Amino acid sequence: MIDREEAKGAKILWKEVIKNGFASPIISSRSSFLRGSIFPLVPTLLFLAIFFFIPLTRILALGLFPENWSLITVHSLNFTLYQASLSTLFTFALGLPAAWLFARYEFRGKAILRALTAVPFLLPTVVVAAGFNALLGPRGLSSFIFPLSSFQFTGTLTAIVVAHVFYNSTIVIRILGNALTNLDPRLEQAARTLGASPFNTWMRITLPLLRPHILSAALLVFLFNFTSFGVILLLGGPQFSTLETEIYVQALQMLNLPMAALLSIIQLLCTFSFSILYYRLAAQSTFPTTPQPATPRRAKNLREKILLSSFIFLLSSFFILPLLSLPLRSITRLEADRGQRGAVTYGFTIDYYRELFINRRGSVFYVPPLEAARNSLTYAAATVLLSLGLGLPAARALSRSSRATKIFSPLITLPLGASAITLGLGYLITFNKPLTQNWSLITDHWLLKTENWSLLTSPLIIPLAHTVIALPFVIRILQPALASIPTRLRDAATVLGASPSRVWRSVDWPILSRAVLASAGFAFTISLGEFGAATLLSRPAFPTLPVAIARFLSQPGGLNYGQAMAMSTILMTITLLAILLIEKMRLPGSKDF
Repeated sequence: MIDREEAKGAKILWKEVIKNGFASPIISSRSSFLRGSIFPLVPTLLFLAIFFFIPLTRILALGLFPENWSLITVHSLNFTLYQASLSTLFTFALGLPAAWLFARYEFRGKAILRALTAVPFLLPTVVVAAGFNALLGPRGLSSFIFPLSSFQFTGTLTAIVVAHVFYNSTIVIRILGNALTNLDPRLEQAARTLGASPFNTWMRITLPLLRPHILSAALLVFLFNFTSFGVILLLGGPQFSTLETEIYVQALQMLNLPMAALLSIIQLLCTFSFSILYYRLAAQSTFPTTPQPATPRRAKNLREKILLSSFIFLLSSFFILPLLSLPLRSITRLEADRGQRGAVTYGFTIDYYRELFINRRGSVFYVPPLEAARNSLTYAAATVLLSLGLGLPAARALSRSSRATKIFSPLITLPLGASAITLGLGYLITFNKPLTQNWSLITDHWLLKTENWSLLTSPLIIPLAHTVIALPFVIRILQPALASIPTRLRDAATVLGASPSRVWRSVDWPILSRAVLASAGFAFTISLGEFGAATLLSRPAFPTLPVAIARFLSQPGGLNYGQAMAMSTILMTITLLAILLIEKMRLPGSKDF
């Protein structure tokens, strides 16, 4: 680091340089060149071209055939739209009152409850599915507490809607909560002074001002529900067919790649249309600067206290019980293991965690669950390295050049509009041939060594797909942090003779370190819990932890179910630690969405 004397001398020298104009042309030309350079974007654009745009092009080429059209497509699209609309409606039924609660009232534990509502959004799909299964499933705690109850949760539309509400309520809470907080309270006060009732004030003042925020939040929630895969597959079952699940069925079970490609085209057209509409609505969802935001208050009378306490209890129970049931069920024996004879010992046990190390049947093709956990951690680490290696130069270029931002930023964010299951299908179509047939320009000597090598059968395919998914998020986190670094600090260090590496260590890294760690945690979390692409691309010898959990949940026997609960608990713990890192390293004033 530069010591105090060097900093003092730098300040004096810098004033003289600016006063006499000695270095102005040099610094100006160098800064102009760096701001206008798009060379650091080339690796990122090349990576996306190979591993995103080419697979999508292959999907388009395979799926544009009229004979592929069938009633399956119409049925899947109709149910996808129906369940997404229904889930969005119920998400607002819970999220809108919760947003009002956080924006207008002050109560004990408010910060903890608000953070708790955001946790499910970053949790892996299999963890959420396992949590509701442990609470309300046929082998869950509720069936043991109420053995005579005929209530069926899993395999129903109710399970799909409840899980979507659990996932996406935080979107409504954050967007509408921030809007309500920034709403000028004098408008409502003026309406109440003129004799308007609370209902009329809400309908005539608050609701019209919130309409752009409500529409943008609804469209974002609808988009996530529309592209849902793991919730439909694990909690809904085969009787519910959405575009995502039907792509999976047609590709892996029916081996009908043209039909899967056609469904992917429809899904892509819908999601890209929804994404464009959302960004337009989000651009309109702005308030003028509020001189005095509304101050949250405590409940005044007994009626308000009862309503407030009841809703806080409902909200806390809804978000806590599924997460708490998962580790509790992983140490509780409620049924016999498969093939077990004699009396069953009910109660607490750690056998399910012990079984993670044991190949009970002695199968040659058995992959220990801990091996799957190691695979997931390895894939996540590789995803972090690739995302940062590609994201840092790209974010640096985008933060310096407004022209590059306008042209290339939409291209880089396009993967946000494509679902992971569609990306996995594109990889199946594109990289299903040996390397020699895909890359004909490789030298003959190298072709001899890689004649039968295929990227699709390599473990590298998983971190590559995860990097495509995580890269837009990483760039979005890093770009504002890089733009916030004052250029004059870099120029001053350069004039003093600091090398580019010294400038990076002394100026850039102290400002950028928190954003780098936060983006790394985000990429790690995305890779660790990704289920859609891994379901299509993971090899039996190299499963990820979410894929292994889904396999154990689909198998009979209490031992398999207990192992699924144990692995889900481990995955949830690792994810929660990553979420805590993201929250700790998030820059002040950064937005949630």
